[in-house]
Amino acid sequence: MSAGDVVFSAAGVTKNFAGLVAVNDLHVELREGEILGLIGPNGSGKTTFFNVVNGVYPASAGRVAHRGADITNWPSHRVAAHGITRTFQNSRVLLNASALENVMVGGHLHARAGFFEVLLSSREARRREARARDAALANLAFVGLADYADETARNMPYGAIKRLEIARALSMEPDILMLDEPAAGLNPAEADALMDLVRQLHAGGKTILIIEHNMRVVMGLCQRIVVIDAGTRIAEGPPDVIQGDAKVREAYLGRSG
Repeated sequence: MSAGDVVFSAAGVTKNFAGLVAVNDLHVELREGEILGLIGPNGSGKTTFFNVVNGVYPASAGRVAHRGADITNWPSHRVAAHGITRTFQNSRVLLNASALENVMVGGHLHARAGFFEVLLSSREARRREARARDAALANLAFVGLADYADETARNMPYGAIKRLEIARALSMEPDILMLDEPAAGLNPAEADALMDLVRQLHAGGKTILIIEHNMRVVMGLCQRIVVIDAGTRIAEGPPDVIQGDAKVREAYLGRSG
């Protein structure tokens, strides 16, 4: 596919929880090579939408497609293997494992060493393990964590943990990266560094969908923004259009975040 082609689409995606509609007939298209922002007030359904796309929750209705394949309600590991990986708003890193081990966990999805190969420490299994380690080290270096490779995640600063989440997502070799509030809790300098990292990912060919409450980050990174409120899309367009949209201002009026 060429730049500008639709590589991911969510059509009429709806998610109900015991009668509560968290996502309501949501339509989102992601184009090859773009950074798309998904914003909205707290509780508007952004993370729920991510969870439906990634197989954490089944959709109540609608269709999710990636590069021509219907991936609706696929389990998370299958979505990741198809090329869509994500980070989480609340970190899911293994706190008692090293940074390197955390990234290698994701890398094993692609290493594919069989159980008996690992058990017997076969030559091929050892080669795969070495490749997975090298790839994990490269991803740590890319996100600026080379010096933390052997550090236990529990002892790493918060900003480094956010980068470790990204490195782990990259280890699964995605073509679409979904970032759930990557700048949350970061100070301005850390947020600037994060923006630089996302730009590097984009320049390297990644297509990115980002949820973020930090409007400076959203407006500075995204070519296009989708705004949702109460699970429904209320606006879509480039940053300058979104900033001037009356419905967007109304949605945020009196809301936190």
